[in-house]
Amino acid sequence: MNRNERLIWLGGEMMPVTEAKVNVLSPTSQFGANVFEGIRCYWSEREQQLFAFRLADHYKRLHHSIKLLRLKSPYTTEDFEQGLKDIVRANNYREDIAVRQTVFVDGLGGTWNSCEPVNMFIAPIAKAYQSISGKSGLRCQVSSWERISDRNLSPRAKVGANYINSRMAYLEARQNGYDTALILNCQGKMSEGPGACFFMVRDNTLLTPPPTASVLESITRDTIIRLAKDLLGIDTVERDIDRTELYICDEAFLCGSAMEITHITEVDGYTVGNGEAGTITRQLSDAYYQAITGQLQQYRGWLTGIYD
Repeated sequence: MNRNERLIWLGGEMMPVTEAKVNVLSPTSQFGANVFEGIRCYWSEREQQLFAFRLADHYKRLHHSIKLLRLKSPYTTEDFEQGLKDIVRANNYREDIAVRQTVFVDGLGGTWNSCEPVNMFIAPIAKAYQSISGKSGLRCQVSSWERISDRNLSPRAKVGANYINSRMAYLEARQNGYDTALILNCQGKMSEGPGACFFMVRDNTLLTPPPTASVLESITRDTIIRLAKDLLGIDTVERDIDRTELYICDEAFLCGSAMEITHITEVDGYTVGNGEAGTITRQLSDAYYQAITGQLQQYRGWLTGIYD
């Protein structure tokens, strides 16, 4: 399907993406007054089914974001799920996709502090899973920009305006010849990458910054921690990580719904491990793929079938 020919869900109606309009003076347009989830769905050829991954957890976080931004939202969890299923079915997607589900402040002439009227759009698009073996890895720069914190713009909420912080770090890294950035928090400890959480391996120990280190309460992060323990017998240590530890770690990767799992090959010119995806990173990537495609029975509860 041509991306410009797909249908999206807007305000309870399904329409061609080229006809979906939001007023330029709406608070979402002017001030980034919106919250969202990026949801991945994976096609199972064996079962002839499209599975949304950890849908209930995405909607729980979406409700938390709505609450923190004080939006007067009319939408229930059932509305979220039904809208997603309806628009994906209308497009007849039978392949891997990504779905952006955004709740936003609509209307004409609202201000930066408007809490209503609240609208929603749901926009699916084809996006194939990419295995770690098909990725070249990431050359990362530690950003000069500081990660937002709970004292200013809480990273706990997935607010559109919050992502300007990641934008600044990412564009700086790209300007300097790197693939992406790693961002430190106000204590000078490792936080996360632009739109992705950070893990590393040191001396066969899996490490990741704690939720209090200015990181998003990531669903993929939680997935990795659980897969590592259940399938690999590896407990993840959640602790502060110094910048220089990034330079001497054995393995490192970023993860998220959009990025899935992507290994890091270099940080500030220091080669990570041997410059390739490490053993634990590869094992976690394989386990992640098996979980999202329904191959692991113990995690079937994470999957929601789109088609009856």
